[in-house]
Amino acid sequence: MSLGLPHHLSSTPLLLFLKFLSLPMVKRMLESLLINMPLLYPHFVENGFTQCHFLILLCPCHQGLWILIKTCPCMGMERLRGRKEWRSGRKSRVINFRWSSTKEERVVKTMVEMKFDDPDLPMMDEGRQPLSRKLPISSSKISPYRLIIILRLVILGLFFHYRILHPVNDAYGLWLTSVICEIWFAISWILDQFPKWHPIERETYLDRLSLRYEKEGKPSELASVDVFVSTVDPMKEPPLITANTVLSILSVDYPVEKVACYVSDDGAAMLTFEALSETSEFARKWVPFCKRFSIEPRAPEWYFAKKVDYLKDKVDPAFIRERRAMKREYEEFKVRINGLVAMAQKVPEDGWTMQDGSPWPGNNVRDHPGMIQVFLGHNGVHDVEGNELPRLVYVSREKRPGFDHHKKAGAMNSLVRVSAIISNAPYMLNVDCDHYINNSKALREAMCFMMDPTSGKKICYVQFPQRFDGIDRHDRYSNRNVVFFDINMKGLDGIQGPIYVGTGCVFRRQALYGYDAPVKKKPPGRTCNCLPRWCCCCFGSKKKNKKSKSKSNEKKKSKEASKQIHALENIEEGIEGIDNEKSALMPQIKFEKKFGQSSVFIAATLMEDGGVPKGASSASLLKEAIHVISCGYEDKTEWGKEIGWIYGSVTEDILTGFKMHCHGWRSVYCMPKIPAFKGSAPINLSDRLHQVLRWALGSVEILLSRHCPIWYGYGCGLKWLERFSYINSVVYPLTSIPLIAYCTLPAVCLLTGKFIVPAISNYASIIFMALFISIAATGILEMQWGGVGIHDWWRNEQFWVIGGASSHLFALFQGLLKVLAGVNTNFTVTSKAADDGGFSELYLFKWTSLLIPPMTLLIINIIGVVVGISDAINNGYETWGPLFGKLFFALWVIVHLYPFLKGLLGKQDRLPTIIVVWSILLASVLTLLWVRINPFVSKGGIVLEICGLNCD
Repeated sequence: MSLGLPHHLSSTPLLLFLKFLSLPMVKRMLESLLINMPLLYPHFVENGFTQCHFLILLCPCHQGLWILIKTCPCMGMERLRGRKEWRSGRKSRVINFRWSSTKEERVVKTMVEMKFDDPDLPMMDEGRQPLSRKLPISSSKISPYRLIIILRLVILGLFFHYRILHPVNDAYGLWLTSVICEIWFAISWILDQFPKWHPIERETYLDRLSLRYEKEGKPSELASVDVFVSTVDPMKEPPLITANTVLSILSVDYPVEKVACYVSDDGAAMLTFEALSETSEFARKWVPFCKRFSIEPRAPEWYFAKKVDYLKDKVDPAFIRERRAMKREYEEFKVRINGLVAMAQKVPEDGWTMQDGSPWPGNNVRDHPGMIQVFLGHNGVHDVEGNELPRLVYVSREKRPGFDHHKKAGAMNSLVRVSAIISNAPYMLNVDCDHYINNSKALREAMCFMMDPTSGKKICYVQFPQRFDGIDRHDRYSNRNVVFFDINMKGLDGIQGPIYVGTGCVFRRQALYGYDAPVKKKPPGRTCNCLPRWCCCCFGSKKKNKKSKSKSNEKKKSKEASKQIHALENIEEGIEGIDNEKSALMPQIKFEKKFGQSSVFIAATLMEDGGVPKGASSASLLKEAIHVISCGYEDKTEWGKEIGWIYGSVTEDILTGFKMHCHGWRSVYCMPKIPAFKGSAPINLSDRLHQVLRWALGSVEILLSRHCPIWYGYGCGLKWLERFSYINSVVYPLTSIPLIAYCTLPAVCLLTGKFIVPAISNYASIIFMALFISIAATGILEMQWGGVGIHDWWRNEQFWVIGGASSHLFALFQGLLKVLAGVNTNFTVTSKAADDGGFSELYLFKWTSLLIPPMTLLIINIIGVVVGISDAINNGYETWGPLFGKLFFALWVIVHLYPFLKGLLGKQDRLPTIIVVWSILLASVLTLLWVRINPFVSKGGIVLEICGLNCD
């Protein structure tokens, strides 16, 4: 029996009017209701409402009193304009009742027989509720913000109307340059601003995840996760940091049989191999200690560095004793790792040899075979308490001369294939070697989105924000990047999801394989919105045209499937869990052209829920894993083009996320209260500029490639505001040219006595003031809804100028040379310091040509201020009025470059000689060239009579 209620009641607490029904009929109807409710009313979950506690109102024939049998949220409903949806408007209320008559007692007895009083019912209801929900920003914060954006657009229009119609005739070149720069700044602001139009936050329910997938007495039903850690050079990426990252992964709060950790050593270093061997031994003691006492974080270096008084709150003496013992064990572990590092400094002439005397295969970094070593999880290795440990696998892909290895993107694709052969988890977590898991429940946080039955199927990845340790208190070079992670990413989450930032991201394996996002199946078309079979309006009649179309489509699909299914029989034989619907779409030869010539790997791609073929031996799987990391495996396949990490840029993360969004997937931004991951960032000025240079170079490469979001991916699943964000992420290096030109204008104005605007009228003053106020108001309101402090916002503004005047400019020219002339640029691995050493790196000076442009801007603007003030003093007080605008312009540049100046001064408070020499030389050349050309003087020369001279 099904209950066919009209749609306008389906979104409200369910009302059953039982005045004329007998008790057996009531019981049958209630049984049908309880069975069908989760299926008939899924919108309660989709729209974020709490799971409906069914409201049943009984009206016995001899009483006019309605009695509430089961409590329920009583929700006031508000009809949404233009939509057939209903929204909850009030909070839950509970109505109490008492029984009085015999007939009602019989009804209660019937309800008890149906187990309405089962104490497990609340827990079952909790387990059926959504695992996460959206939290829109409060309208009191977001509405003024949107209003200011619109006002700022209007003011910008008035500003440019005035600027274009009022040129400066005696300084036309200055005026034209400034207007062009300002137009580009306005375009950049629009590309950056509008993706932040609809920011949201999210909340997860870990208890509901456990109730649904971890039932007591049964094996865990949580999905498996493969974790990828990438490293290249152990001299720049200390093995101790990598070891801490691996230890935090192995001790994560997740079923051990569901976790596998793969470490990619793209430098084929024996030091990394030996360090992982030591780490696997120490993990046998560290993992049970973490899980027994639920400590956080589970990276020992940062756990023992926490300044906490463990004796303050009378902690269990056993914990104190074991903690001290574990700290001694870790200190010994550090000594062994540091000993390996010291030994690696002295490379033997014949290269490294292994314990059996054979040479280390990776002695030649550019020419070596593929290597795989399973340290944990394969041969019954358990921890000291006899418990199973997660799998730990060392991977170094094959490298040969003449092959393009595609750097990090190629290494990650190798891990995708190896993990598919060995463990084949449906989800993958990617972290850099210096990003440890700070919150042991990070994987559970991601699964609240990925495994949500209502919305999880369309999510390609869950991106976590990057948080950092070891940054100086003032965050001089904006390493935390709080504005991007707490404002921009929240805005993108309200559109189609955040961009992939290269680490701290949980992927759906099927999305990385290049498949399109699943399309939500629409219910059969009807002339109304009633339930099947019980339609009160159209009596179950369907629209004929939709019915005929669906039948013809089904016939076509069945014919295509029957033609193609025979090509996959050799793959599917003996393998369970293969998605036959996917396998029917592509014959065997097409699979090989797409994924490569490995039948085992192809079979793994068809197993959407993960797992490995039953009966396969470990030796055969390892042999196949070695095959899929060979240097020629990707030839004539779609790896790096349509599937996996996408090639073509040193910032492969942007391209990879962009391709998935183009396939119709959406991503999710997860910001747990305890940061999920923490890493290290370069606090030295030169290292920071080189890091920004690499990011900007990757953006230029994408801008000049076929995957540029300006012209790629139209007609697919990418939303327009999401496209705006991707366009902004690849065109921002172009801002360096107008930025440097605009920062040079104040000095030119002070040296020549000209200005970029004519004499300012009252109307112009109002427009300029309104523009400055709107800019400030936009920043203040962003900080308010994003939870960002004024200090972080100001540091971000300063480093935008510093990076734009140095790294972005160099990246623009390097990118042009690389793409147009084929001049390759070397990939520089950012150095990760094992110890901050009291922020000694902050004050260490490292020469780089990136320092010259911003230092030149500083010097010429300081010279301009001095010359301008001297000129005003010599010419009298009447010249001070026009001078204030020019001084403000120059001081704006100097204040933004102040952190750069502090970085150059260091602890000694003096500039390095080489910087001073180069900058003064460049400033002098520019000044002499300017005086020689003098472009803002008319071709007829200076009118000497104006100067008081008469040559007659």
